[in-house]
Amino acid sequence: MPNNIHPGRVMALDLGEKRIGIALSDPTRTIASAHSVLARRSRLEDTAHYSRLIAENGVNLLVIGLPMTLGGREGERAGWVRDYAADLAERLPVPIVFWDESLSTVEAEAALRAQGRRGRKLRQRIDAVAATVILQSYLDAQRGATPDDF
Repeated sequence: MPNNIHPGRVMALDLGEKRIGIALSDPTRTIASAHSVLARRSRLEDTAHYSRLIAENGVNLLVIGLPMTLGGREGERAGWVRDYAADLAERLPVPIVFWDESLSTVEAEAALRAQGRRGRKLRQRIDAVAATVILQSYLDAQRGATPDDF
């Protein structure tokens, strides 16, 4: 069970200009679930919120969605995301990894529409569901990894 080599929850962030989607894995790092959407205020307040979630949920790894182009290059906002993550790395007690967030919002919107969510209900959840898509992709890719891969 490679995902149990380092047990504990993983948290993922889908960083946006106004909102941040947050997802959490189960303790076995198998299933990602939408947690919440944080309305951005300041980096300091955002970090305090993440610190609480990390402590309350036994999180020991943070995955941050990195905007990539379909061609596999870092997108326009990648520099901002890397800067935000560098600030977090100085303040949070867990390691941070980046994961390609390409099409995560498109997949999230499709999933929510399939559930019949539209308009405001869709906008309220889309960021958390996008974070879930990012996290589930990361967890799935880790299956079969060796301890040296973590």
